Amino acid sequence: MSQYFEVHPLNPQPRLLKQAAQILQAGGVAAIPTDSSYALACHLDDKAAAEQLRRIRAVDHRHHLTLLCRDLSELASYARVDNRQYRLLKLATPGPFTFILEATKEVPRRVSHPSRRTIGLRVPDHPVTSALLDLLGQPLLATTLIPPGESEPMNDPALIRVRFEKTVQAIVDAGACPMQPTTVIDLTGDAPVVVRLGRGDPALLGLALQADA
Repeated sequence: MSQYFEVHPLNPQPRLLKQAAQILQAGGVAAIPTDSSYALACHLDDKAAAEQLRRIRAVDHRHHLTLLCRDLSELASYARVDNRQYRLLKLATPGPFTFILEATKEVPRRVSHPSRRTIGLRVPDHPVTSALLDLLGQPLLATTLIPPGESEPMNDPALIRVRFEKTVQAIVDAGACPMQPTTVIDLTGDAPVVVRLGRGDPALLGLALQADA
């Protein structure tokens, strides 16, 4: 049975967030709010938690997981970023964009893409997520909370509780989130490719609006 934390969406109670952070540090998987939708998150260095996260989502190792980072500086520690990529990242962070980049050695090989050695990275713009990341002092490994067999992400913590309270170890309720996933942009090629259209507007980055896939 998961622990349920009701927190203020703008000024989350530190005591409750510390308890949630302790669960994550101990290897738990949590449902947490973000600026796009709710996400499943776990400690980056916990292999068992990462496997549990994949099982809940019913995705394999070819599915890109995402590192939720505190800021652009932290993101650059986990991905190889050149000047061109950095300019785009600066325009889009914090915000509802996920970027596919080449992972550095700081990223455990088991959580990056098995053939491409790439990883999704983003800096969320949500006070609760930011406060959790500050408490942990490192990125969280995450994926959009989309139930297996469905296509829409979940944004209602009450429904998440009904559906996942026996599956995850913590649910952080900060009220409803937008019901859209992030916009995913692949920066590993010669030119940026919009892989998935979501809440982030690619036009803000000077990119075409039509997704490649």
